[in-house]
Amino acid sequence: MNKKRIGIIGGSGLYEMDDLKDVERVKLDTPFGDPSDEYIIGSLKDREIVFLPRHGRGHRILPSELNFRANIYGLKSLGVEWIISVSAVGSMKKEIVPGDIVVPEQFFDRTRERKSTFFGEGIVGHVSFADPICQELSKIVFKAGKDVGASIHKGGTYLCIEGPQFSTRAESDIYRQWGVDIIGMTNVTEAKLAREAEICYSTVALATDYDCWYEESVSVEAILEIIDKNVTIAQKIIREAVLMIPTERRCECAGALKNAILTSRDLIPEETKKRLDLIIGKYIK
Repeated sequence: MNKKRIGIIGGSGLYEMDDLKDVERVKLDTPFGDPSDEYIIGSLKDREIVFLPRHGRGHRILPSELNFRANIYGLKSLGVEWIISVSAVGSMKKEIVPGDIVVPEQFFDRTRERKSTFFGEGIVGHVSFADPICQELSKIVFKAGKDVGASIHKGGTYLCIEGPQFSTRAESDIYRQWGVDIIGMTNVTEAKLAREAEICYSTVALATDYDCWYEESVSVEAILEIIDKNVTIAQKIIREAVLMIPTERRCECAGALKNAILTSRDLIPEETKKRLDLIIGKYIK
């Protein structure tokens, strides 16, 4: 069994696949606290997959309450080298119809209250984030979507807001003027930490509504109805994508930290070195 695992972050229903074998649950403690839930590990053909319910089973955790660092650290510690993140979003463009899927290439961060870096407490690092999505993984995910017959769009910008409230009409109108394509509350923080952890990251965004720029208001009931319908297509995309992901990486994500750490090695506190060994160990001797 190949130990270079593929991580899936999303709703708890995603891992309920008939062809997922050898399923086990793993509870992890991390230097950054508890992840959202237990990790579900299983095998699909000859690849191992690690699922994490982003908001916990039963959807218990607000977007702003998510322990993003623990979630990504846990995936890294389990040998994950690729993350496919599945999440619900609002559409900011008429051509992205509720029920469609988007594989964005850019993020715009409007969050305010989140810890979105592993660095700090005596160590400074700056990773390149101009292209926040792994281009190689993104191509695979898009092809998988096309192959299973999804109504799927490639490219565009995911605007990430703090939440948990949906946008006001004024905000929605302004975001539209900015030219963004979809709006959500989680993925940019995951992408930042995945890049620091040298994990490839791509988003499968499930458009559930038109936000309030087009609709009277955003209905949770309507969103859940679309999500229920899209779980099956998301599972199909995951199945196809997993089988296309290579066992060896040639993208820049795998060496994202190579020249990112600026702090003199002899000045990094030992406690910080120990806490981040999984992330920076190969660069800090």
